[in-house]
Amino acid sequence: MDDLATDEAGGTDPLIFGRVLDGKGGARTIGRHEVDNWKPAFPGEVLWLHLRRHAPEVQPWLERDLGIPEPTAELLVSDSTRPRALREGNTIVATLRGINFHPDAEPEDMISLQLWSDGTRLITLRKMPMQTPRDLMGLLDRGRGPTDAGNAITAIVEQLTVRMNQSIVDMNSQIDQLDVMDVEHDHEEILPRITSIRRNCLALKRHMSPQHEALERISRDAPDWFEEHDRREIAESIDRLRRYLDDIDISKESAVVLQDELRARALASNEHATYMLTIVAGIFLPLGFLTGLMGINVGGMPGVDSSMGFWIVVGLCAVVMSLQLFLFWRWKWL
Repeated sequence: MDDLATDEAGGTDPLIFGRVLDGKGGARTIGRHEVDNWKPAFPGEVLWLHLRRHAPEVQPWLERDLGIPEPTAELLVSDSTRPRALREGNTIVATLRGINFHPDAEPEDMISLQLWSDGTRLITLRKMPMQTPRDLMGLLDRGRGPTDAGNAITAIVEQLTVRMNQSIVDMNSQIDQLDVMDVEHDHEEILPRITSIRRNCLALKRHMSPQHEALERISRDAPDWFEEHDRREIAESIDRLRRYLDDIDISKESAVVLQDELRARALASNEHATYMLTIVAGIFLPLGFLTGLMGINVGGMPGVDSSMGFWIVVGLCAVVMSLQLFLFWRWKWL
């Protein structure tokens, strides 16, 4: 079966694909039966295994056949996916996160990638399919991939980081669309989208901040086989990630501004409606008092026997209303 299709599909086989890097940018395929006893055929060869983290056989295979200590193997298959990195002797152990680009996924639904390397072997593990390892494998198969374990790790980090930019660009595009929408008529559509953007920004920031710390730890504490140019590449990814975090803050603030404007307009509209109701009530309060007074059923009411009594009351009401409107205008209530 094609490796790309194998990575996208489910399965219980722990090995998704295996490659032996030749040190020149190319690689050859290696099967499950060759992995356990693998030794470099010549200096510069690196074994890269991409595994299903949730497969039942993974942890025993890591411990028994690949010689990884039990605590480290437990960490590699753990569901604790907060980004982090550490050095264990001559090895790097890290958990990183990338954007989930599946159609039904939100940006905050990030996918974790665990990795372990001793400079000669590189093991990456995932639970959900990821595009980054497949892209890297494609480069190797075309002879344009990484040349060693350190180079492979920096390439993975760079791809994970660069892919975040698309989510940030998409959020900024949504904000630009919301800016030109009619707040008065489209507020029921705008408000949920703003809420979604803010939630995505917070989730990305929550996941990317510890990833920033993990990358700094790799750059600072990596073993000697992690060469100086690899550290420079990691430093560039750290700078790019820092810029993305700043962009996320800007997107979040832009969404807050839009939400505040929407709420301010809604509040102003409500206040205007309340104000108009108050003015109407103020106009009709004395008129209601006057008509109520003239409608009481007691003896001695003036105009009861007059054919002009009704029109006199109407005229009196018109005078009172005119006087009120004049006073409201004079007091700048209208």
